[in-house]
Amino acid sequence: MPPAPTPLSDIALVFLKLGTTAFGGPAAHVAMMEEEVVRRRAWLTHEAFLELLGAAQLIPGPNSTELAIHVGYARGGWRGLVVAGVAFILPAALIVTALGWAYVRFGALPETAGLLYGVKPVVVAVVAQALWGLGRSALRGWVPAVIAAGSAGLALAGVGELWLLFGAGLASAIAAVAVRAARGRTRPPVNLAVLAGLSASVGPAAGAVSAPFSLGSLFLFFAKVGSVLYGSGYVLLAFLRTDLVVRRAWLTDAQLLDAIAVGQVTPGPVFTTATFVGYLLARGSGAAVATLGIFLPAFAFVAISGPLLPLLRRSPTAKAFLDGVIAASLALMAVVTWHLARAALVDVPALLLAAASALLLVRYRVNSSWLVLAGALIGVALAANWGTR
Repeated sequence: MPPAPTPLSDIALVFLKLGTTAFGGPAAHVAMMEEEVVRRRAWLTHEAFLELLGAAQLIPGPNSTELAIHVGYARGGWRGLVVAGVAFILPAALIVTALGWAYVRFGALPETAGLLYGVKPVVVAVVAQALWGLGRSALRGWVPAVIAAGSAGLALAGVGELWLLFGAGLASAIAAVAVRAARGRTRPPVNLAVLAGLSASVGPAAGAVSAPFSLGSLFLFFAKVGSVLYGSGYVLLAFLRTDLVVRRAWLTDAQLLDAIAVGQVTPGPVFTTATFVGYLLARGSGAAVATLGIFLPAFAFVAISGPLLPLLRRSPTAKAFLDGVIAASLALMAVVTWHLARAALVDVPALLLAAASALLLVRYRVNSSWLVLAGALIGVALAANWGTR
């Protein structure tokens, strides 16, 4: 008997909290979601959560936001899909809009170095704990373990995320077919249309042409970005620069770099960079239109791909493909965490903050949201103290 749906108010409260406190980028968002919906509330099993993570990785757009939307659909149906996504996006969009106002009014961004100094070591501990728990569930057997190790090595060598995900999925599916063939239980291969449907995208749009600014063109541009973009905030930077700075001349390089910085240092989705850009171009209405444009495709992709997951579970080959994607996703999270740790654990106070966070998470099961907020306060206090010396 399937579990009863989760009340929409509970879904909204969880994702509003995450949207307000989930600093550190997609890997941290995934870790904090796992804590809230798997370990604290048992809305999903580790295995179900990992399947949703793999499905989110296969579609373009902001992966952590798509994971939130998937969780909302799994626990609250179509209304849960909308509520979870909006609740996760809204706090970040409002914070970024406020920063856009300050930027336009005062010509600079507020100082965030101290805040990030305190938050990053906590995020390293949070993601490391989540990786340990998720890895124990996902990397059972030598095939997923080898795929994860190989994916991590290729990611460190600079291979693109999309190639890694699909390569890992195909390797896992081929290995599963080979094992079944060796055991004499080969089944008909899965309909490739099912796999294609999960990872479908609208495809890259034609190159933009120079055009006068309007809210309609702003919406269409960011809808295109949300429909075709895979990868990190650095990929987003390259994508936006080509159109907004070079082709359309709507922004300067300095303004675009500031917009990317805002998306990185605020909680919630990194794609709220679009909110900041929209505010610079057309104030509040531009912020709303740009936010709607870049996130709307994520809702559409999850609405299309979410119902396909039960079909994938029923096909051994498709399930093996998804298992490979999950292994590669965890490997990518591990690589991101490694880079973050190298940048964050730069001195003794940062190391102590990470160690204390890990102890509180593992030994006393303190909520990661409180730890992130405490890290931010400690970082600001330390920065203020250093500034007075």
